[in-house]
Amino acid sequence: MNLKQFLNEEQDPKAVEKLLERINSLLTSQEYVEYIAVQKKPALNLSPDCIALTNRRIIFCRPKNFGFSMDFQDYSWVDVADCHIKEGILGSTFTMRTVSNFSNMMDYLPKSQARKLYQFAQEIEEQMRGVRREKDLEVRRASAGGGVTVNNTTPIIAHPLQTQQAKPQLIESEDPFAVLQKLKSLVESGIISPEEFENKKNGILSRV
Repeated sequence: MNLKQFLNEEQDPKAVEKLLERINSLLTSQEYVEYIAVQKKPALNLSPDCIALTNRRIIFCRPKNFGFSMDFQDYSWVDVADCHIKEGILGSTFTMRTVSNFSNMMDYLPKSQARKLYQFAQEIEEQMRGVRREKDLEVRRASAGGGVTVNNTTPIIAHPLQTQQAKPQLIESEDPFAVLQKLKSLVESGIISPEEFENKKNGILSRV
């Protein structure tokens, strides 16, 4: 990975190099770093915080224990709702908010670097809004069709007709009085309603 491509806005070379050494082990297959912004506080800061943008996520990187360890907080772009910057006298504050309304921020970023973060984030956000819309449509289609989505891929369709209790079928060629006796027992057991019994009885008697 070429270090110079991440030093276009006067990033601290040592901070970028140290970050790249550690972040490379976190990258997944076909994931690559697009941009790195390095915090620049007014006071001396040997281990500045950084934000790394990849083609798949945004990573907040905060050195701990005088730079001997580092805390990574990453967010997939599909989960990022919006990003914005606020410029002040001593630099800019970059804030990110997820779709679940969780926020993370980093202050004292050089204005040029914060603007690059914002520009890149806006481009990705547009793409991710389309992805979220597609997912939302899939969920709505599944709900409208009576399906339940499992692992976002396999719909399980309920067939209520198959679960209904099958009512006994009466053989029309049977003796009418025997059929009436069966119908009466069905009414008494609650399998058919009195109205159904009367309708069937009238039909049978009309054929006698």
